[in-house]
Amino acid sequence: MHKLKIYLDTSVISHLDALDAPEKMADTLKLWKMLESKACDTVLSDVVFAELEDCEEPKKSILLASIRKIHYDLIVVDDDTVMLASKFVDFGILKEKDTNDCRHIAAALVSGCDAIASWNFKHIVNAKTIKGTKAIAVLGGYKDIMICTPTMLIEGGIDDD
Repeated sequence: MHKLKIYLDTSVISHLDALDAPEKMADTLKLWKMLESKACDTVLSDVVFAELEDCEEPKKSILLASIRKIHYDLIVVDDDTVMLASKFVDFGILKEKDTNDCRHIAAALVSGCDAIASWNFKHIVNAKTIKGTKAIAVLGGYKDIMICTPTMLIEGGIDDD
């Protein structure tokens, strides 16, 4: 049995404490329980932690404490990741101002993830980005990656068989 390797962008982590979005928060908390039980391999990047630094207290402390409850591999964005991220802008998938979203996707591709979990419908979980990511993965020789919401992961199960 192959465990899914899932990249979490910052939007997922921020919904661990999102009283203004109770359904997304509930599904994120269900996913988190699965991550705590090591039902999958979890990947975060340094982009996530940089974005969390911009959170107000006490939310930032709550989110960082939640992250400490799961096992994850940390991906540090390097030159290869930055170059791959720039292709999302070059190909017109995302805009220059969406640099961190491009880096989230690139980090997931470079680290060989099976899926990216995100609540970011504007830039990540949408048809244009999904199609563009597939094209960039194929052109770059990267593994195909699924882009989905936490709800899709908890309803479909995390096991990849």
